[in-house]
Amino acid sequence: MTQDELIELLNAHEWRDVEFKEAQREVPRSAYETVSAFANTEGGHLVFGVRKNGQDFEMVGVLDVDKVQNDFLTTLRQPDKLSVIVNVREELYKQGESDLLVFYVPEAHRSEKPVFLNRDIRRSYVRSGGCDVRCSDNERNRFLMDAAAERYDGQPVDLDLNTAFDPESINWYRAVYEGRPGNRSHATLSDTDFLKEMGLLVEQHGQISPSRAAIFLFGSNATLRQLLPRPVVDCQRFSLPRDRADAGERWIDRLVLDENLIRSWQSLIDWYQRFAERPFRVDPASLQRDDAPPDYRAFRESMVNLLIHQDYSDHSRKAEIRHYTDQTVFWNPGDAFATDTDLLEPGEKEVRNPRIVTAFRRIGLSENAGWGLRDVFRNWQQLGHVPPTITNNKGRKCFELVLKKEELLSEHQVLFQASLGVQLTDEQARVFAFACREKAITLPQIKAVTGLAGPDAVELADTLVTKVLFRTVEDGRKYALAEHLEERFRRTDQATDQPDAQAGDLITAQVQPEKPDLSTAQVEDQAGDLSTGQVHTLTELSETHWKIIELCDVPRRLVEILEALGVTNRGYFKEHHLDPLIQSGIVAMTNPKNPRASNQKYVITEAGAQLKARRMSEETDRSEDENGEV
Repeated sequence: MTQDELIELLNAHEWRDVEFKEAQREVPRSAYETVSAFANTEGGHLVFGVRKNGQDFEMVGVLDVDKVQNDFLTTLRQPDKLSVIVNVREELYKQGESDLLVFYVPEAHRSEKPVFLNRDIRRSYVRSGGCDVRCSDNERNRFLMDAAAERYDGQPVDLDLNTAFDPESINWYRAVYEGRPGNRSHATLSDTDFLKEMGLLVEQHGQISPSRAAIFLFGSNATLRQLLPRPVVDCQRFSLPRDRADAGERWIDRLVLDENLIRSWQSLIDWYQRFAERPFRVDPASLQRDDAPPDYRAFRESMVNLLIHQDYSDHSRKAEIRHYTDQTVFWNPGDAFATDTDLLEPGEKEVRNPRIVTAFRRIGLSENAGWGLRDVFRNWQQLGHVPPTITNNKGRKCFELVLKKEELLSEHQVLFQASLGVQLTDEQARVFAFACREKAITLPQIKAVTGLAGPDAVELADTLVTKVLFRTVEDGRKYALAEHLEERFRRTDQATDQPDAQAGDLITAQVQPEKPDLSTAQVEDQAGDLSTGQVHTLTELSETHWKIIELCDVPRRLVEILEALGVTNRGYFKEHHLDPLIQSGIVAMTNPKNPRASNQKYVITEAGAQLKARRMSEETDRSEDENGEV
């Protein structure tokens, strides 16, 4: 940890992954409760030498560093004090005259949870906000279930093979399975032998029994409800945005699924089709109509993940899909075993229900290894939306995925980036736009926005640091907007008297460009070429601006533009319409070094072309929606 990272930690105050203790001469008992909570949740930093006084924190320092450190580390290795050995990483820092001890407590493996104190499993803790909370009976049972060597879905159940299954579900699955290229035919096998071949039946003491996975996948309604006395998924659709609907609005459409996973999957697809957008398109190669919903891939993977990764041993909570006009929320009982950092990395991951996952993958669902989240993020990125948000709550053992229908590179954001005068690739522009919304961005978020792997994501962020758009907060892990950009936001906050406004509301062209702050050789100073010093960066484009952009897709002389638009007042037009487009980086002069050259022409920049393409796409979509044709 660097000195800057320590200061960032101290400024954070107590939250989910940091806790402060006074610990001047001895280790407080509550420190071990924090160790249990961090180990059972997502890990965190425990800082000794900081006194809490109400909402304020005072650095008092550790007075007897050797004693406090030795006592703490020795206790962590005593089996009568903690249920497992916790290997913390310790560091000593000097802040002014104060010595601070910082311990990083890693998350324990699922097989070691819950981590508890004094040989009493009831003294298990989890982290909730900035507090250590004792686990409830249900929470301890979930930890113990996840710790079992034999996964829950592989356990045998004592049920009659002849009556336990729904034949139609098995027939549907077999037809899809055998219809896929590379799968050999099992037509001569009985349903029982087929399920045995698929690894869904368990032989125990010379007797063949169905596994829980077999019942969850293909069980009859009566049999399924013996093992799962709660719905598989509760689907709700609202006619309002989430913030208004959650204030008390009742759903307009609801589907509660309490059948096996095959029938639940079929019902989910039918439910999705009710609200899916179906634009009319013709494939230019085949000339066949293509009306597949553009967000189908994201929804398909999200719905499949909801079925195959939930905790079916948890009978107190049910999975939910809540579809609002502005977003869709997928909520699952059961956290992902992988860390947040690894969720978007390619490759196999440990899963909760391996037999169910394998069964779905064999018929082309959940095609990719792990959660299939990369497909969700990639589809959402292709649609131009902000990246999905993931909450993998290891304390409450639940998982939430939110798909927001919110544009990432909005018109305001494109105008703002153009006004900065830097050249950004599409991936860089998306990462910068997201950082503007949040005022900071982490490495996992960069991966989410771009789909890049770790080293490439770090390289992209470092490039934005070089362009003086980012500054490093945690080397290779977290980045914030450059100080000159943060200063702009503070000025905008003060000007609008909205100190709590979201960053996304502030990234408009009201923020004045400060090109001298940007270290880039690609910026050409055109401000001096303008006929007036009062030209302001645009906050939005008027119809006149759009007409200029449409005309200047090829270089045009000023007289050509005036004639095409039917304008006679040359000075007013240039000052109020053309010059702001130049100042904002939307239009450029072909001869910027000689603004009054007789051969001077005006042409849209890359940013201008991007805005024009967006507008054309929006108009095409509106036309297709209204007419039902290309």
